[in-house]
Amino acid sequence: MHINEQPVDAASLRPGAETTLRQWLAVFAVAISAFAFVTSEFLPVGLLPQIARDLGVTPGTAGLMVTTPGVLAAIFAPGMLILAGRMDRRRVFLLLTAMLLASNIVSAMSTNFAVMLIGRAMLGAALGGFWTLATAAAGRLVQVSDAARATAIILTGVTCATVIGVPLGTFIAGLASWRASFLTTGGLVAVALIAQALLVPSLPSATALRIASFVELMRRPHTRLSMLMVALVFGAHFSTYTFIAPLLQQDFSLGAITLLLLAFGVIGFFSNALLSMVVANRLKTSVAAMTALLLCALSSMLLLDHVRIGEIAAMLMWGVAFGALPLCFSVWIQRGTADRPEAGSAMFVSVIQVAIALGSSVGGTIVDHAGVRADFVLGCGLAVLGLITLQRLAAMERPRPAAASSLDCNCGASLD
Repeated sequence: MHINEQPVDAASLRPGAETTLRQWLAVFAVAISAFAFVTSEFLPVGLLPQIARDLGVTPGTAGLMVTTPGVLAAIFAPGMLILAGRMDRRRVFLLLTAMLLASNIVSAMSTNFAVMLIGRAMLGAALGGFWTLATAAAGRLVQVSDAARATAIILTGVTCATVIGVPLGTFIAGLASWRASFLTTGGLVAVALIAQALLVPSLPSATALRIASFVELMRRPHTRLSMLMVALVFGAHFSTYTFIAPLLQQDFSLGAITLLLLAFGVIGFFSNALLSMVVANRLKTSVAAMTALLLCALSSMLLLDHVRIGEIAAMLMWGVAFGALPLCFSVWIQRGTADRPEAGSAMFVSVIQVAIALGSSVGGTIVDHAGVRADFVLGCGLAVLGLITLQRLAAMERPRPAAASSLDCNCGASLD
C-alpha cells in the first residue's frame, strides 16, 4: 500500500492557484473520518435499551456512554495536541483514527459496563484531538480561496452521520445485535483509516502546541467574546434539540417524528453546502442570519405549539440554521485565531463539547421540573444573548484610530 508522505508546503498553497483533485481527495478522506467519528459518538443513543439490558445497568446509567466521550473530548481537544508536540499532524490523524477503531472493537466485545466505558473513554480522547486537527487542517489541505469550502465538506460528514450513520446503526442492531452495530462502525473506521493513509499528505508542524498559546489567545477580548458566542448558540441548540421528541410527540406519531428529524438533517446538509459558497465573503452576515433563524425557529416552536404545519415549518427553519452554524463558527474561529490555528481550533472544540454537556444537562433539569416549554424559553434566551455578543464583536471590529494595536487589528479585521 502506497502511503502519501508528500508534505504540504507554501509553494503548493499559493494565492491564485487552483486546488488539485489530489487535494480535494484528501479533504474527502478527512470528511469520511468525520462521518465515522460522529457515528461512533452517537451510536449508543439508538441502542441504549438493548445495551443497558445486556450489561445489567439502568438506562440512566447507560447514558454515561454519551456523556463520557463528551467530557473527555473537551479535555483532550487541547491535551492531545500538547502531548503530540511537533509530530506530523498526518501521523496524529492516523493514530487518533486507529484509537477510534480500537474503541469500537472494545465496545463491541465488552462483557460488562466498566469495559464499555473504557471503550467510550478511548473514543472521547480521540474525538477531541481529531476535531481540533480537522478544523485546523482544512485550510492546509486546499488552496486559500477554497478553505471555507473544504471546512464545509468536512462538516458535511457530521450531517451525513446524523442523517444516515446513527439510524443505520440502529437498523443493524434490529437485524442482528448492538454488538454488530459497533463492529460495522468499526469497519467504517477502518475504511477511513485507509483513506487517510493513502490520500492525506504530510502536515508538518513548525511549532509544538503549548499551554502558553491558549493563555495568549484568552487574553484577547475578541477571542473571549467569540468563544462565548459559540457557547451560547450551541447551548441554545442542544438544550432544546435534545428534548425535541417530548415536545413533538404531543402532536405527531413516532413515525412522523422520525421523518421530521430526517428532514431536519437533510435540509441541514443542503444549508451547509449552499452557505459554503458565500460564507467566506459574508461571514458576519452569515453568522447573524443563521443565529437569528435559530431564534425564530425556537420561538415558533413555542408560539405555534399544537399547530402542526407551524411546527413543521419551524423544524425546517431550525434545520437550515443549525446545518450552517457549525461552518460559520468554524470559519469565524479560524480567522480570529489565524496566528494560533491549532490552539484556536482546540478551544473551539472544547467550548462546543462543554456547551453540549451543560446545555443538555441544564435542559434536562428544566424539563423534569418545569416542562419542555420552559426549556425552549431558555433556548430562546441563549440565542438572544448570542446575538447580543455578536453585536459587541461587530462593534469591536469597526474602524479604529491608527494608534490601535496591531494585535487587536489582526484579531478581527478580516472576519468579513
